[in-house]
Amino acid sequence: MDPETVAAAQRGDALALDRLIDELAPYVRRLCARIAPAAADDAAQEALLEIFRGLPSLRAPEAIITWARSVTVRTAARLAHRDDREVASDGALVDRSAPSREGLVDIDDALARLPVPQRVVLVLRTHEGLSEQEIAAALGIPMGTVKSRLHRARAAFREVWEA
Repeated sequence: MDPETVAAAQRGDALALDRLIDELAPYVRRLCARIAPAAADDAAQEALLEIFRGLPSLRAPEAIITWARSVTVRTAARLAHRDDREVASDGALVDRSAPSREGLVDIDDALARLPVPQRVVLVLRTHEGLSEQEIAAALGIPMGTVKSRLHRARAAFREVWEA
């Protein structure tokens, strides 16, 4: 991503902002789809709005991807938490994160069954290729927390996958 385009967008250049959103949107959507599969569209839209609103406060235009990733992850995780439990038509709560033996179609399906904090760190580590330090910085949590969540996430993923 071109830092000059980011700087122009920060100054209010509508064409630069349009180019920036066009470049960021696919990345934001992909990340939201992995973290908040049930609310991916809403999460992507909210994340892009947060990016748009916060763009003037970004101090280093060259850090746009890192900053946009943090905004997106926090937004998607918040919506995933909200949607982690949904109300069935009969009014009973259904825990969607609980593993079931029916229809594990792919990795994303297994990933969607993990608790949100575990899903987030696993996506950032395996799909985004972030180090444990980068994950800790992106989520604003201690490195030890990242390590323990990763350990639990890998074990839970294995359990869900093999069920």
